[in-house]
Amino acid sequence: MLFKVDMTVNIPRDIPFAEIEDIKKREKDYSQQLQREGKWRHIWRVAGLYANVSIFDVKDAEELHELLMALPLYPFMDINVEALCRHPSSIRDDDR
Repeated sequence: MLFKVDMTVNIPRDIPFAEIEDIKKREKDYSQQLQREGKWRHIWRVAGLYANVSIFDVKDAEELHELLMALPLYPFMDINVEALCRHPSSIRDDDR
């Protein structure tokens, strides 16, 4: 099942720099692992914001929920999720 996920990160300024850098490293490692597994199919930056638009390919909403909650930056994110389905005019076979 495909989901479009908009994520905006809002890190409080009072968190020590070293702690934030550690969280960002763990976030990058985890997101790249999910990409290699095919669960995080696409990720795009939103120009001018600490935000991204992503496409996830997971079994169901429960799996997506668990993946998102495991993101190290999750406590600092505003997230919007929309379920997607194949468009009948699509010419691609892999956009389920």
